[in-house]
Amino acid sequence: MALSLSSMSFTSFFVFYIIQQLCGGSLYANGCYTSIINFGDSVSDTGNIKELASISDVTLVVLQPPYGETFFHQPTGRCSNGRLIIDFLAESLGLPFLPPFLHDKETNNTEYMGQGVNYAVGAATALDTSYFIERGISTPILSTDLGLQLAWFKQSLSSICSNISDCRNLVGRSLIMMGEIGGGDYNNIVMDARPIKEIESSIPLVIDSIISAVIELIDLGAQTLVVPGIFPLGCSSSFLSLRGSENEEYDNTTGCLVRFNKIVEYHNQLLQTKLNHLQELHPNVIIIYADYYNAAMQIFRSPYKFGFTDGALKACCGSGGLYNYNQSAPCGSTFATVCDDPNMYVDWDGLHYTERAYRIIFKSLFQGPYTTPQFSSLCPVSTS
Repeated sequence: MALSLSSMSFTSFFVFYIIQQLCGGSLYANGCYTSIINFGDSVSDTGNIKELASISDVTLVVLQPPYGETFFHQPTGRCSNGRLIIDFLAESLGLPFLPPFLHDKETNNTEYMGQGVNYAVGAATALDTSYFIERGISTPILSTDLGLQLAWFKQSLSSICSNISDCRNLVGRSLIMMGEIGGGDYNNIVMDARPIKEIESSIPLVIDSIISAVIELIDLGAQTLVVPGIFPLGCSSSFLSLRGSENEEYDNTTGCLVRFNKIVEYHNQLLQTKLNHLQELHPNVIIIYADYYNAAMQIFRSPYKFGFTDGALKACCGSGGLYNYNQSAPCGSTFATVCDDPNMYVDWDGLHYTERAYRIIFKSLFQGPYTTPQFSSLCPVSTS
């Protein structure tokens, strides 16, 4: 059963904290945006899952070493060995890392926080969690959904804005990041060993949920939104381990599962079509599609070109098998081991990428050609 936190109370400390994050500092950190407001799942969660686990007294493997070992030197709730795309984006815009919305008020992390708030939660879905419950599909114990994240966001606004105009100005000055979101929906179905047709039938519903969230944010005053597609699921060591078989078709160039990548391609194509229509309806709003799929596929097609000498399909952290992934003994559990050098791997734990892979993908997106329109033409970012 998913944990409901939509009625969470707000203390005066928390209200002051949010005001500081969204309104503090210079008008535009780098001439583009005052802050980043982020929604999504484990691809961009910077600690909300950690706070949910603490509130619920739940132990999660992602909160155990070796998660976070490369950059933070401890688990932070990020599903990687280090930084994520959202972290590199914040750095490039001259903003500190986004603090999680469910911030521990007793911890003084003033220097660590920056302008903006992160509502993303690991294992979050675009569809309401009731969708999976009604169909008997298992979900992670602390699973949340995009609707709840939007509810948290609107609750924040009601606490810090004196009127609608102020709220619209605040949201309009921020860069809105919509994910990645949607991969968790399909992951739930695969992990529950359901037929692939259940994934296919859910795609239009997932897209509609994302588009509805974008419309709601535009109505609240959003002026610039980045809406990512999803990564090539057929290249993840978890999908390769759980759904790979002699009956499956493998891509001769990458070794990825063709059928699952075609599903992702359909998701991304449908998302782009809907975003293009939305852009026509809102010509004064900048809607940027981020092509996570092809930004990642360039690595899977030529891993050695990018310096991944151990290939792209085997997880750095896991517990044996052809792809070093075992659903019963995941990264962070007692029997899992970690590779000597994560920089040589694309896949971190079977579901997520290493910091180095995320850095390459970030550069391809926000400093390169994999966004439409190109983000760098709208807001030049640091190339360091």
